[in-house]
Amino acid sequence: MNIHEYQGKAVLKEFGLPVSRGKAIFSADEAEAAAQELGGPLWVVKSQIHAGGRGKGKFKEAAAGEKGGVRLAKSIDEVKEFARQMLGNTLVTVQTGEAGKQVNRLYIEDGSDIDTELYLSMLVDRATGQVAFVVSTEGGMDIEQVAHDTPEKILTFSVDPATGVMPHHGRTVAKALGLKGALAKEAEDLVTKLYTAFIAKDMEMLEINPLIITKDQHLKCLDAKISFDGNALYRHPEIQELRDITEEDEKEIEASKYDLAYIALDGTIGCMVNGAGLAMATLDIIKLYGEEPANFLDVGGGASEEKVTAAFKIITADPNVKGILVNIFGGIMKCDVIARGVIAAVKAVGLQVPLVVRLEGTNVEEGKQIIRDSGLNVIPADDLDDAAQKIVNAVRGGK
Repeated sequence: MNIHEYQGKAVLKEFGLPVSRGKAIFSADEAEAAAQELGGPLWVVKSQIHAGGRGKGKFKEAAAGEKGGVRLAKSIDEVKEFARQMLGNTLVTVQTGEAGKQVNRLYIEDGSDIDTELYLSMLVDRATGQVAFVVSTEGGMDIEQVAHDTPEKILTFSVDPATGVMPHHGRTVAKALGLKGALAKEAEDLVTKLYTAFIAKDMEMLEINPLIITKDQHLKCLDAKISFDGNALYRHPEIQELRDITEEDEKEIEASKYDLAYIALDGTIGCMVNGAGLAMATLDIIKLYGEEPANFLDVGGGASEEKVTAAFKIITADPNVKGILVNIFGGIMKCDVIARGVIAAVKAVGLQVPLVVRLEGTNVEEGKQIIRDSGLNVIPADDLDDAAQKIVNAVRGGK
């Protein structure tokens, strides 16, 4: 689960980390009071969306101006004007795609006197099962570009969970960032507190870009992008309350109600599969035959008829779907349950696109018979390769 910058900074502040004062607003009418409360003389007006590249982004609407999604204001009148221009308008960044995202909230923050911009992030290293730090002197830039052009400017290391963060980890960061004296001491303290927050809140990723050195030579977290492990949210009701569903795909929100693993993609072939590995193989073989999957959808090993019906409805709700592939290998999941779920969903929402069904495993003959007896116009498939070729052919009009 992702949260907004201002929410992330509030979490960091709980752990004693240095962040600027700021106030979130949800309407242009709140801008003046927020600016007066902070006092100035400089304010930063930041669009709050779940995407990076806000500063370099552009609004679709001309009325929003040409200054991007992060703007420096030198007066309260400018804060008010920027708020009026930005709220309710659509911001397009390198991470949003052409559709962009509507700005529904802003973060008005004290301006900072920046001497140097640095980069620091933390993430779970799946290969080692440890928390990894990534640091660079190239703050304020896209870290992917830095990795491509000047990889020698990036340092990565992991923290052994058996020991947790140690003083030498902080010294490693300080050395990599060229920090000495009091700043090196601040870096050690910063690393310890960040690791503590990361573990305590079950974070998946924490990125501070930029981490700055101020003119008076102190470290400050000028940005905060945080995502949390969805499987651990039951331990953190205070984090769950921060969820902004307006930033999420409606189909993914609906899928979460039924505990379905669903991710919307950009293709035209909807997929319903059981098991993450089989789902990935299904996406791959669709691409192999020249088409693109419209989603990743794993109904799980013990899905009920209701769950399968919900999954099918979610797939058909996507207007980009031109065909559907149901690929089930029944172990715990029974093929007859899948068959009944598909039929129930088709009857509820109708079937306007080609449907290919490949069933194998537990109760497979019962499942196939249920589909045959349904009278639906379903294309049967013998195996995954056969299924992929048939749905691709059907989407292309049988050519």
